[in-house]
Amino acid sequence: MYQFFPPEQRSLFGEILDWMLAPLLMLWPMSLVFTYAVAQNIANKPYDRELGEMARAIARQVVFESSNGAARVRLPDIAAEIPRADDTDSVYFRVLGARGEHVAGNTDLPVPDEPAVLDELHFRDAEIHREPVRIAYLWVQGVDTSGAASLVQVAETLGKRSRLTTEIIKGVIIPQFAILPVAVFLVWLALARGIRPLNELQQRIRNRRSEDLSPIDEFEAPEEVAPLVRAINDLLARLDQSIGSQKHFLADAAHQLKTPLAGLRTQAELAQREIDTGQQDARSLKRSLQQIAHSSQRAAHMVNQLLAMARVEDKESALRKQEVRLSRLAREVVRDFVPRAMDKHIDLGYEGPDHDDGPTQLMGQPLLIRELIRNLVDNALQYTPAGGEVTVRVTPDPFGQVVVLQVEDSGPGIPEAERELVFRAFYRAIDTQSDGSGLGLAIVKEIATRHDTTVTVVDARPHATAAPAGRGPGALFTLRFPLADGALAG
Repeated sequence: MYQFFPPEQRSLFGEILDWMLAPLLMLWPMSLVFTYAVAQNIANKPYDRELGEMARAIARQVVFESSNGAARVRLPDIAAEIPRADDTDSVYFRVLGARGEHVAGNTDLPVPDEPAVLDELHFRDAEIHREPVRIAYLWVQGVDTSGAASLVQVAETLGKRSRLTTEIIKGVIIPQFAILPVAVFLVWLALARGIRPLNELQQRIRNRRSEDLSPIDEFEAPEEVAPLVRAINDLLARLDQSIGSQKHFLADAAHQLKTPLAGLRTQAELAQREIDTGQQDARSLKRSLQQIAHSSQRAAHMVNQLLAMARVEDKESALRKQEVRLSRLAREVVRDFVPRAMDKHIDLGYEGPDHDDGPTQLMGQPLLIRELIRNLVDNALQYTPAGGEVTVRVTPDPFGQVVVLQVEDSGPGIPEAERELVFRAFYRAIDTQSDGSGLGLAIVKEIATRHDTTVTVVDARPHATAAPAGRGPGALFTLRFPLADGALAG
């Protein structure tokens, strides 16, 4: 059985604190290593200086025989030059002759590998009896000109050096243990103070009334969150515009519904009054019932259009797209409108592929595409007089990677100045005699936008002058839908 655990909410304060303390905790061990190296170097300097002085003191006690140049050490004098070993460290020395022979001192001291440089003091690390020692050494020139030199070495164990190194490290590290918690607390305090303006901004937004969509003053927010405040202000502006559009739409819808509902009530009251007064004129009663039916039909059509508009504005449904065969939907819509066209004596026809031949697939919402075609055909039938023609045309254009939908009528046409206005909700031309809702073309435009296309309108017969009844310049609505992937291969 699976259990769902919601994702843990991230804390900006905690994340900044982590990114500040984590490098600090990572650098602290590195600082210990660096401190140890520096402390060791500091501890070596005074003891190296003392060790070098002892090496030079012993070198001054080396004398060379005038007969054969052999070296020897004045042993009684050298004892005064070398300090005695203490409880911590041991001191060793060794003198080698010009030919490498042992002259005096401890034979366990190793011989250096470096070439001889006269009277120059050197230091190196080595071991005696498996104990690390520090060695100071130099070469001493004999009295003759043969170039022979004697090697003088003095070694000391590292006890005092290690003790001094430890004391230096303690003097550095122990204060750090006391300072580190204080530093962490000061960092936490600084962060808490730094994000206080964010908390104040949050409280100002939280204390707002739900109807207050005015922009937030970005100058009262920190500079780092000013882009976020500008984005929120942009969202508030778009939300205010959307709510305003919805309020305007609802007001227009209420106004449009008021007329057919008022007509229903008037005709019903008129018929009731005639019955109450005993005036049972069948023709007058029939006319009232016809008006009632017409008003109810207008109200039902308006409600259906409002529901269609609400469905079109549903963004979640617009995201659920699938493959749609445009030719099939166009044929089905034309078939549904044939009875109405026959009642109005209008020639309604379809031109395009039959039996789903040709590349007419597109990616979209089948219900919305069907609603688009229905509104275009309904608009054409609404404005085309008796004896006119309405044609629904589907034309594949594989070279343009589109499929074209056209609805052409022979009605009065749309003046060029009004071709953008007719796509607004509830817009009606001033001189129109049709009884529409004013929502059909607005729905068409919204559905077209949802499917990444636009709808254009031109005169179907731009040069028509004196045309017979039902043969005006007409209107030609055109939409170009992008073909679905694989439509050409299919």
